[in-house]
Amino acid sequence: MIISLVLAFFVTASGTITTYLYDEAASFAARLCAGACIGLAALGLVGFVIASFLGLTPLAIALTVVVLAFPFVTLQNAARWGAVEEDLFAVSQRIRRFLLSPTKAPCGYILFYAAISVVLWRVFSRAMIEVPDGIYTGVLNNFGDLPFHLSVITSFAHGNNFPPEDPTYAGVRFTYPFLSDFVSAIFVSCGANLRQSMFVGNFILGVSFVGLLHRWALEMVRDRLAAVITPLLVILNGGLGWVLLWEQAKQYDQGLSAVLRSIPNSLTIIPNTTWRWGNAISTLLVPQRGMLLGLPIAVIVFTQWWIAGNGVEGEQQEDTEKNEPARGGRERVTGVRKNKSRRKKKLAARNGKQHLRVSASPHLHISSAHRMVAAGAIAGLLPLVHAHSFIAVMVVGGCIALVQRRWREWIQFFLAASLVALPQMWWSTHNSSVDAATFFDWQFGWDRGTDHPVWFWLKNTGLFIPLVLAGIFWLGKKRLVSQRLLLFYLPFTLCFIVPNLIKMAPWVWDNIKVLFYWWLASAPIVALLLARLWHQRGLRRILGVALFVCVTLAGGVDVATILLSSAKYQVFDRPGIQFAEIVKRETEPRARIVHAPVHNHPVFLTGRRSLMGYPGHIWTHGLEYRQREEEIKQLFTGGPDAGGLSGKYGINYAVVGPHERNVANVNELVFSRFTKVGEAGGYRLYKIAQP
Repeated sequence: MIISLVLAFFVTASGTITTYLYDEAASFAARLCAGACIGLAALGLVGFVIASFLGLTPLAIALTVVVLAFPFVTLQNAARWGAVEEDLFAVSQRIRRFLLSPTKAPCGYILFYAAISVVLWRVFSRAMIEVPDGIYTGVLNNFGDLPFHLSVITSFAHGNNFPPEDPTYAGVRFTYPFLSDFVSAIFVSCGANLRQSMFVGNFILGVSFVGLLHRWALEMVRDRLAAVITPLLVILNGGLGWVLLWEQAKQYDQGLSAVLRSIPNSLTIIPNTTWRWGNAISTLLVPQRGMLLGLPIAVIVFTQWWIAGNGVEGEQQEDTEKNEPARGGRERVTGVRKNKSRRKKKLAARNGKQHLRVSASPHLHISSAHRMVAAGAIAGLLPLVHAHSFIAVMVVGGCIALVQRRWREWIQFFLAASLVALPQMWWSTHNSSVDAATFFDWQFGWDRGTDHPVWFWLKNTGLFIPLVLAGIFWLGKKRLVSQRLLLFYLPFTLCFIVPNLIKMAPWVWDNIKVLFYWWLASAPIVALLLARLWHQRGLRRILGVALFVCVTLAGGVDVATILLSSAKYQVFDRPGIQFAEIVKRETEPRARIVHAPVHNHPVFLTGRRSLMGYPGHIWTHGLEYRQREEEIKQLFTGGPDAGGLSGKYGINYAVVGPHERNVANVNELVFSRFTKVGEAGGYRLYKIAQP
């Protein structure tokens, strides 16, 4: 575990130094948040490329570390090293001043991030729970996803899955974005257990995501309170599900404590209903590990887009001043100097407002074009991290480019992104068995069922959409949303419009992977509106607080349920875990095993290739599974074609255990002619002789 933590620290440091190549004005804290995400993504991508040739061996990991050490070489540049030294000194001085004379603002930010860290620590520690009688999860929405991610991690760490086959559908290229799980596999190879390997990355990325949202909002809306509210709106998102608490309270005569004890697992997403807009933490960040890395990377890109636009405006203003005709020599020069001084003061004031910013480094000057190239390279990391995030970033970026018409910079962005992304996209789609036709179809209103679209979205997002519109059309003395912010935001509305018209995955609910980017981009506008109400005091302040509670209460209850509840859901029992150890000991790393097609079979803990796992997962990946599913049933029941299946699919081993007996009438005579190589807790492992 120590080696894994050192590696995580190293790649975070490497990514942090990388930020000095494209972002001169970020604080050291903001650099750490961006650096952690960039470093972990680079660890996954570079490590996978090297491991594809050498396997996930100590040599491959060592070579990956050497490659990721390159940013440290850039510190030979005197200006860059000076910027790092200045930031470190400023951080130490700020900490010293705070310890000697604490002030209100730093205390507030420390308490905010301390609370966020405690919440995320608790949530991610419950994502996978190991106790003597088995492996559990404390997040119900993670019950189906956890075994799948464990199968991916173990396939790389224990199964030498290079070139990768789908660990739950052997013989098929693995096209599901897997870099988050590959990073965990690297940590396993460095000595961490499965739980530790996921927790380390999850916690780092979760805290970094909050910090990056904070900085992005602060850059756009220039309001410290709104910048704090923004990440809360994102991670505590929900709808009107909190009204279910009132309905439930009417059914109890035992007081508030009885109501609290009977709170449902979720107020944002409820099976077999049209409550579908799940909370970000419970339905996305914990179960969807690719999205946990994809979201912060996308926010890094969005931030650079916004700042690059600021830089262009400043450069255009300076060019205008330089080209003005002389108006009396000294008077003209003095006027230009005053304008430049005024801009510098505005920049300093803006910097001073940002809790994440220590100081804008005087050592670095980075052009907008340079910034856009870096943003493109970072966006290019996304295809194997989270494909939906990559699509959202590129489509929104294309629309913003049409609005801004900074053609040269945007062309540079797309070229840089393509240079990094296209090899990944080619690798993912080359000889793929995915049926692309299953991903796209017309479907109006997302997952609304029979609900009217307006009622469906009001129910699922509550007052959020009305607040977005109120922020845009604010009728005060000064517009709440500037024209520049509005033009930047409007392309993100496509992330709401398109998924409401088109099914973008075999399972329509997966459209939320794009829909959520609309919510994320809308959050700063809603936060700015709530902050404005707070600043106006009186009844408007009370209204602002009430609106904030309405928007976040359902999601907050979901998160609180995870934090405070002792409920846990068993994924693997102790006999299954013991059997998994036998499988790892008695079989070859790339062995192909047939077993019952269930989501939590012990084979998924071994890294061995499963002939077929849970049909629901395979279907959502766009793969046809029905024929193979039927053939597996024939094998276990001793059907007429059972004898030829082992040769057809190259099956090396078969499992007969509780899962197999639950889903099929197992014919024990079929397996009596094979050699039994291991047994534990009702599970038997048979070696299949190839014909």
